[in-house]
Amino acid sequence: MIFERSAGVLCNISSLPSKFGIGCFSRDAEFFASNIADMGFHWWQVLPITSIGWGNSPYCGISSYAGNNLYINPFELMDFGLINQEEADSAKYHGDMYQVNYEFAKEKRKWILEVAYQHITPKIQVQIDKYSKEEAYWLDDYALFQAVAEEQGTEWWNWEENLAKHEPKAVEKAKKEYEKRIEFYKFEQFEFYREWFALKDKINARGVGIIGDIPFYVATDSVDVWANRDDFQLDENMRPKAIAGVPPDVFAANGQIWGNPLYDIEKMRGNKFSWWRKRISHCLKVYDALRLDHFRAFYNYFSIPPEDKDTAVNGHWEMGAGMELVNYIKKDNKNARIIVEDLGLLTEEVVEFVEETKFPNMKIFQFGFDGTPSTHLPHNYDVNSVAYTGTHDNNTTLGWLYDLNEQARKFVLKYCGATDAGWGAGGPYCQSVKAITKTVIASSSSLAVIPLQDLLGYGGDTRINTPGVAEGNWKFRVPYDAILSIDRNYYLELNNTYGRNTTPFAKK
Repeated sequence: MIFERSAGVLCNISSLPSKFGIGCFSRDAEFFASNIADMGFHWWQVLPITSIGWGNSPYCGISSYAGNNLYINPFELMDFGLINQEEADSAKYHGDMYQVNYEFAKEKRKWILEVAYQHITPKIQVQIDKYSKEEAYWLDDYALFQAVAEEQGTEWWNWEENLAKHEPKAVEKAKKEYEKRIEFYKFEQFEFYREWFALKDKINARGVGIIGDIPFYVATDSVDVWANRDDFQLDENMRPKAIAGVPPDVFAANGQIWGNPLYDIEKMRGNKFSWWRKRISHCLKVYDALRLDHFRAFYNYFSIPPEDKDTAVNGHWEMGAGMELVNYIKKDNKNARIIVEDLGLLTEEVVEFVEETKFPNMKIFQFGFDGTPSTHLPHNYDVNSVAYTGTHDNNTTLGWLYDLNEQARKFVLKYCGATDAGWGAGGPYCQSVKAITKTVIASSSSLAVIPLQDLLGYGGDTRINTPGVAEGNWKFRVPYDAILSIDRNYYLELNNTYGRNTTPFAKK
């Protein structure tokens, strides 16, 4: 389904202001959505809201379904009657408002959830039981996995052999042994999704749709692999036969080694891609639209020997699920709004595959100025695409301009009709970033998405992720007052002028 001509803002939940050391499902999220709607932006794109993994990355958590409990709002727990004011206040953070403090947030959120769990009433338990029954197809395994991992770690292949192999008798035995902790984790996910859908309803009512994000791969030490071993390329020791990554590209000279296990496409084909289909259908209930990360791997994916740790040069390409899986997705989710991330090394065959799906692909302004003919130059954008100044994997636009050589930077500014004088003065009224944003919004792409840092004219120190760099990512946060400093009238006028002030919930 093609997007109506519209515009959106890219901002992860963690980057929002809040009182708890990390953005969460608080009124600050409503405030953010209301403010972007006032500027004519009616889509909010987030990064995966599922559990985070190594390096606090939202792209390698322990579950494709379980929500990140750091986003649970202590004030909501208080309003629900599960904690008191003093307990909620004890979770407040009084440090740096410009960066996420993951250590503090993890400690406090776990503690506050344990307290809340002790105060569940029979009435609330009925709601939890109803939720648990509806979501049992993933929640049962998740809750058991977490309960066992508390004692034995997430490296499930080191658990007792029958349990590691997810054999039914061993699973049932473990459910009895860990019953109390299993119930805690079911409560955790009940509360996460209770808060999420309540927030989403308010945001939708403001005329803003939410674009979610689904990682292509999952972590080896995840409940997904443990509970679905046959769907992955594992050896007799339950370790990956090969691992995921990409060859050298614009992001990393030596390629990237992600380390995820690869899917066993033939096994998945035999069960009609059940795991993938359930996962995507779930996400399309959680969000109003969905971005499929690393979509080129649906056509073919890069396989790297598991012993390689520093370079991906020894990898090779293998065929993916292709149109067979795409057709299942379309059949299961009619009229779903899906964006495909088709960045990186694209062969002619991959381009043809993406075109055959008819899903809108991504156009990145920053990729259009490498001196070669490029589909990422705005004058080449087609209607069935989503245009970005940059993504979560890019530098901010101002940071990118600073990194360009003088000749390239002058051409970019000329292309966008900006003057060379004062181009580097950052902030909400940065004329160079505003000119680039205008060029993207004016393009033919049906949807234009601008990262929040670009609306603020922020530099490279606010970049949220640097691919291939393990530490220091996912920390950027924006203070409450900064959102109010955006040049609201400028962006409202842009979205009105170029026909993008359109809500996906407009009454026909």
